[in-house]
Amino acid sequence: MSWYLYLLECRGGSLYTGISNNVEKRYAAHLKGKGARYTRSFPPERIALVLEFADKGEALRAELAVKAMSAVQKRAWLAAQRTTTTD
Repeated sequence: MSWYLYLLECRGGSLYTGISNNVEKRYAAHLKGKGARYTRSFPPERIALVLEFADKGEALRAELAVKAMSAVQKRAWLAAQRTTTTD
């Protein structure tokens, strides 16, 4: 089963990073206020990026790496990912 790393653009311009094996279902939960505490305070406005991983462990390691980035680093990484995934 594939797992996904996803980034959400939230109210106020912030980014939320998470993992799921069903991003659409998880995003719907965030929209309903049933997701993470962060997205209850800063509701998501859109899905910024979704990356697929072979298993949960890989997705978790990617999530930890992204969460360790500063906001500036995360935005630069996101821009680079968007460029490589849309080429």
